Amino acid sequence: MARRCAARSAAYRYRAMTTSSPASSPAPTLAAADPCWCGSGRRYKRCHRIADLDPERAARAAAPPDLPPVRRVRAGRVSAVREVPATIPRPPYAFGRPIGPRDPGLPRDADTIARMRVAGRAAAEVLAAVGAAALPGATTDELDRVAHTESLARGAYPSPLGYGGAANPFPKSVCTSVNEVICHGIPDSSRLREGDIVNVDVTVFLGGVHGDTNATFFVGGEQACDLTSRRLVHTTRECLELGIGAVHPGAQVRDIGRAIAAHAEAAGFGVVRSFVGHGIGEQFHSEPSVPHYDEPSATRVLEAGMTFTIEPMITVGSYEAQMWPDGWTAVTADGRRTAQFEHTVLVTDDGADVLTVL
Repeated sequence: MARRCAARSAAYRYRAMTTSSPASSPAPTLAAADPCWCGSGRRYKRCHRIADLDPERAARAAAPPDLPPVRRVRAGRVSAVREVPATIPRPPYAFGRPIGPRDPGLPRDADTIARMRVAGRAAAEVLAAVGAAALPGATTDELDRVAHTESLARGAYPSPLGYGGAANPFPKSVCTSVNEVICHGIPDSSRLREGDIVNVDVTVFLGGVHGDTNATFFVGGEQACDLTSRRLVHTTRECLELGIGAVHPGAQVRDIGRAIAAHAEAAGFGVVRSFVGHGIGEQFHSEPSVPHYDEPSATRVLEAGMTFTIEPMITVGSYEAQMWPDGWTAVTADGRRTAQFEHTVLVTDDGADVLTVL
């Protein structure tokens, strides 16, 4: 799960972390000159009015000549919080408890690394199960049910559940981000359609540590998606691989983002700045922050034993993000599609080891 980039937080008004659909549908009596329900600050007539009254017309108008019309993601109904048996150990932050001081992200000891391998493999297994369920007609709430059930079956707590503080804890066990949703989509009653792309972000807490991974799936198979979406997904996966390839002792955090951005931008895509990778271990989010673009200030030197996530978010169009009123869901400012892949990695003596693999 991505961490909010502190350096850019003043540009957006939202809670620091992850999710996906607006909390409520637009009021049917909203006047044309009223502020839009989506929280963009624009007048309703200049923002979602056409999409609400005539979605097909809006999709045709938004699509460039080389892209098919895009179906804007809308909020559905969020079901009740799923229960976790008392026998499953919970992370300290669960449902409003303080997160505590931020871990500085120093190299982990052998015991912590061994536990992170177990948690990472469990997260990869859960992700594979949820990805197999990402089929046309399935609701994202159904994907959450699978993630929740598969996590508990492994004795793991689904890390997103209850994260974020007492005022607005994340209500689900996984993040599901469809089409233009950058990250942190909240699973709900919305159904996936053939030709969609959906990112599934799984984190589990097992053995006192977290394992964090995600992937973007083609709904209905790769051939059901348009060519640009297919290029986007493949390029994003390649960006993750190149970012991991830049990891070795003595490298700087900046080198990771430089490798990712060079590949994405050469392919004509954008790189999201508002959310970044993060240190991980006994804490869900710790130091260092890992930008996926070339950030000159990201000069921390990598050391063997450090653990963190690399999770590039790549866009077809603008890399700027807008937040939905739910305080979690981040979407592209222009409504174009975005993809993401993520692994938890360990810096080794001669490179990097991926911990979230089967």
